[in-house]
Amino acid sequence: MSVSGNIGKRLAPHLTKTVPGLTTSFVREALHRAIAGVGPLPPAAAAADKQLAEQRGDRQRAVHEVIENHVRYAGVQGFATNLGGVVTAAFAMPANIAGVAMLQCRMIAGIGHLRGYDLDDPRTRNALLACLLGEDQVDQLVRKRRLPAPPMAIATAPTHDPDLDLLISAEVAGELIRRVAGKRLATTVGRRVPVVGGVVGAGVDGYATWRIGRYADRELLPRAIR
Repeated sequence: MSVSGNIGKRLAPHLTKTVPGLTTSFVREALHRAIAGVGPLPPAAAAADKQLAEQRGDRQRAVHEVIENHVRYAGVQGFATNLGGVVTAAFAMPANIAGVAMLQCRMIAGIGHLRGYDLDDPRTRNALLACLLGEDQVDQLVRKRRLPAPPMAIATAPTHDPDLDLLISAEVAGELIRRVAGKRLATTVGRRVPVVGGVVGAGVDGYATWRIGRYADRELLPRAIR
């Protein structure tokens, strides 16, 4: 884990009052909106199907396009919400993390759809949220037995475990708060010059989205397409 990640983890418990919107209910709502569509963004499955058509039925290339598109979206969002400098940092940072999380949920859902997973299945939804945690965090939680299995195994479990819904939502909410703390540290210097802060924010969000997309690509193996 990076230095900013370690410090972010230590600061996270003290940030819950400053980012009250990043709750377990927000996590589920973000995933729902990512799947159903929000604002100008169409539903995740529809966007993924469009990429599949553009790639002439090549599902792997469509997955890569879904990832690349969302890396660009996250970069633009990161630039815009980190543009204002230090004065607006306290207000923009939680909104930035929440916005990127929704984009990342949409990306992962698109990958899952292309790989044959039912986005309405609660097992799939738990797996998508687990992917949002990232590979390192999932591996750590599995080793500590706080998470029963990696995303692929969660998605293909014989039955849905309702207790897992709250557990994963809580872990994701905690991770989002840690990201607020870590990113707040990482962009402090850049924010002293507003435009530089925007560039830093774009790079951080774009790279984080790319890593999560690649993890979902590796983890959500193809299933039979119905």
